[in-house]
Amino acid sequence: MIAFFSANLLAQKDSIPTVLKTKKLKAKEILKNTGGIYQPLAPSKAAFYSAIFPGMGQIYNKKYWKAPIVWGALAIPAYYYQINNNDYKRFRTAYRLRSNGLVDEFNINGQIIISTETLETAQAQLRENRDMSLLTGVILYILQIVEASVNAHLLQFNTDDNLSFKPTIISDPIRFEAPTVGMKIKYTF
Repeated sequence: MIAFFSANLLAQKDSIPTVLKTKKLKAKEILKNTGGIYQPLAPSKAAFYSAIFPGMGQIYNKKYWKAPIVWGALAIPAYYYQINNNDYKRFRTAYRLRSNGLVDEFNINGQIIISTETLETAQAQLRENRDMSLLTGVILYILQIVEASVNAHLLQFNTDDNLSFKPTIISDPIRFEAPTVGMKIKYTF
């Protein structure tokens, strides 16, 4: 019984749990200073949401003002695609009717308003414009997905005023009449 009692007297307090607790507190303070908890899946979620519905990734990133810009940017090529496609079909129908010897919409009372060569040229130009509108829409769609993902990545970084770019005009003592433009990079540790 004496040996059991003396073992309790000689025991020391373990210092490892206190070290771990302080490290956890420091990590929480770092996350608190960076604006929240680090979420490694946030960029992929933002990209997924943007792929499902354009602009939703920007809303997920809490950049609400970007969503109408995305919608407008995607609506413009969609509008021009529709206009060019309708005109292309109109000129193609007129060309087919005329090549079969029938009356088309550009042949009024036996008088031809637009020549057959012009119909061919208009078809080619409208098809090219339609395809360019489609390509522009696809590129903008992909760019808004990339923008949402990159923005979600950048939201997790700690940015402060210690690192900044300031363009300045540097006066050259030799050529005073022609100022030189330079860039000043300020950083602190």
